[in-house]
Amino acid sequence: MTDLPGLAIKDFYEKKLKSKLYVHDQFGPKVEMPISMYFRDEVEMPELEDVALENCEGRILDVGAGAGSHALALQVKGLDVSALEISPAACEVMESRGVKDVICADFFKFNSEEKFDTILLLMNGIGLCGTIENLKTFLKKSEELLNEDGRLVFDSSDTIYMYEHDILPERYYGEVECAYSYKNLKTDFFKWLYIDQDKLREVAEELGWEMKVLFEDNHYQYLVELKK
Repeated sequence: MTDLPGLAIKDFYEKKLKSKLYVHDQFGPKVEMPISMYFRDEVEMPELEDVALENCEGRILDVGAGAGSHALALQVKGLDVSALEISPAACEVMESRGVKDVICADFFKFNSEEKFDTILLLMNGIGLCGTIENLKTFLKKSEELLNEDGRLVFDSSDTIYMYEHDILPERYYGEVECAYSYKNLKTDFFKWLYIDQDKLREVAEELGWEMKVLFEDNHYQYLVELKK
């Protein structure tokens, strides 16, 4: 898939941004994804992200790290964080911004001799799973990367409100088809996962994880901790 978010992040960082990054899905018109969101400092982060950062401890793996804002905030706190990102362009930006340990890799193919105490995914980073079945693969992979008392910290949201006047699809309704467009380019559609709390708890408990809700807002968004 063409790395349009990474290209947009790099253009923004190098002050070359002349176009907007858009997200397309089945719910309606394309929606702008403001590139500045990837460059927020801790003061600008919403409460959900503040709570997430407060619940990170030990050796941390920030998955889908984007431009490195969360990794940088954790570094400021004196924590040991590695920023994992599949986009080479975004990895270049993170290195330029001062993220100490940048790993350019696909999470599902990533192997590490050292284990982590916290695996963090924010801005609905868990969406990278795409489907419920792949979420199970993600949880099994996470177990391989975590220390015995390690935890997963991530957010998601329930998209049930998007179907208020529509019939739910046969597949799980949070398995959404998305695409990016930037400048004159557009990616193919790909699956992105939004999961409700009840479904997440069901999947987690099936695989032996305990789920704790750390935060929830009035807009269907929530933050969880999963531990074995």
